[in-house]
Amino acid sequence: MNSVLPAIVAESCRTLQSLLGQQEIFDQIAAAMVTTLRSGGKILTCGNGGSAADALHMAEELVGRFKQNRRSLPAISLNADPTLLTCIGNDFGFDFIFSRQVEGLGVPGDLIVCYSTSGNSLNILLALEAAKKQGVRSVALLGKDGGKAKGQANFEIIVANHDSGRVQEAHTLLMHALLEVVEREFTA
Repeated sequence: MNSVLPAIVAESCRTLQSLLGQQEIFDQIAAAMVTTLRSGGKILTCGNGGSAADALHMAEELVGRFKQNRRSLPAISLNADPTLLTCIGNDFGFDFIFSRQVEGLGVPGDLIVCYSTSGNSLNILLALEAAKKQGVRSVALLGKDGGKAKGQANFEIIVANHDSGRVQEAHTLLMHALLEVVEREFTA
């Protein structure tokens, strides 16, 4: 049996290395997160499938801690509550599970971070649209060519790879790097 591991590691390294070309937008996103939290706003996160796990991960690291003890920072993952998701899904449809929550929870000064490997999930697109209406700034962490979500957020990073696994690995690295910046700002 031939191992696929060397090829996957090599592709992952190339994908992660490509993120260095997006340093400026990364810095803008980190600054937006810090500004949001310093001014009393909260971070909302959302995603589907593996991206939902990333959204949960970001929110729990902000509320809990990443590497160092510091005050708890306000964050809510919009895909965390199964009763809420099934209520909205049943009453309004799955496409509205995030936008409905943005309408109810998002206020000017907040920031939403949307994860999507394709950029084509309607519930993500509607969440970005609802954020604009609510005065909530937005971040889109996307994959492939950005899909329909490209250009719909205030800030976006597109991981230009068509393999969802490699995109999610890059999203995790970006999340950890953002958390490191935020945590450093709140422990200094």
